[in-house]
Amino acid sequence: MVRIDSVNSALTGRPCAEAGLGDWIDRAAQDWGLAVRRLPITGRADQLLITHTVDPGAPWLLFDSHMDTVAVEGMTIDPFGGELRDGRVYGRGACDTKGTGAAMLWALRAYAEQGGGPNNIVLLFSVDEEVGMLGISSFLANDYAALGFVPSGVIVGEPTELHPVIAHNGLIRWQVTTHGVAAHSSVPHQGSSAISTMMRVVQAIETDYIPSLTAEHELTGHAVCSINMIQGGSAPNIIPDRCVIDVDRRVVPGEEFESVMHALVQILDRVKHDEPSLDYTLDVSTTHPPLLPEGSESLLASTIDVLAQQGLPGLSLGAPFSTHAGYFCQAGIPTLVLGPGEAHKAHTKDEYISTEQLDRGAEVYLGLMHSQIG
Repeated sequence: MVRIDSVNSALTGRPCAEAGLGDWIDRAAQDWGLAVRRLPITGRADQLLITHTVDPGAPWLLFDSHMDTVAVEGMTIDPFGGELRDGRVYGRGACDTKGTGAAMLWALRAYAEQGGGPNNIVLLFSVDEEVGMLGISSFLANDYAALGFVPSGVIVGEPTELHPVIAHNGLIRWQVTTHGVAAHSSVPHQGSSAISTMMRVVQAIETDYIPSLTAEHELTGHAVCSINMIQGGSAPNIIPDRCVIDVDRRVVPGEEFESVMHALVQILDRVKHDEPSLDYTLDVSTTHPPLLPEGSESLLASTIDVLAQQGLPGLSLGAPFSTHAGYFCQAGIPTLVLGPGEAHKAHTKDEYISTEQLDRGAEVYLGLMHSQIG
């Protein structure tokens, strides 16, 4: 799986980036006698739904792992070498998150071979997690209702060192654009610099808005915000008529997106009041919902039992980042995040996952497939 390039299309411009990996998973699953259904998304690679049914009336347990990865620039190892060395598998996506996908697939193979069991199992191999989370949005909007069942629980595969993550932050990203008047730089008084007005916007966000953030959650930490990209100007001799910044705001469980939005608008309106010449637009570019711990108590209890059987601690955690789990939570499905691998090795120049973690991950996932949820 690591040897198949599935770097997200938005990062490379290569269409249907996950298609090759999806084809390989499709063939492997069918060779093992598992049912595979493709879920098309216009302009993207197909998502895969792999199922094993023990009894149509039995509960369903859903496992999700995304197929796309981040970019490979700056890596010091062959990103698609899949080298096995010193008890580790090296390569882009080994940790985030082909390791969880491989462990889930291997566990389902074993579960099907053993026969019986209390749960029907479905694996979702999704696309575009690393950039826009289009895949999970499409699944819940277009495919979920057609499943004909409501899962008793969802396990989202991310590298957590097999500690269950029961809460994480959501996010909202804005683009703020200031508008000016273009003019030749030899007569600057005939124009109005969008960069100059953007400087006032940036100052207000960093000195008034960001320090005012007080929301926090006991598991996920404080609400945070940062300005991470800026673009402006068209030529060195033209007064810029446009400047754009990208603002990232992490939303803790319990915060409302509407109130988060309103607070930023208030800051910008205050700037405009002091600088009537300010002309700006504010657009939401991305939102991802947080994962709330409420509602997943039974799933967590079963997970802790399985971890104990494997001699692993059942310490539940929170996380400051976002995952697909927030979307399943928003749909009212008990959800937690759990997977082999160390989060700090994801996206790194020498990304790897230990074979011990992979083996443990498959064992834990198999134990969950055999567990009684609820």
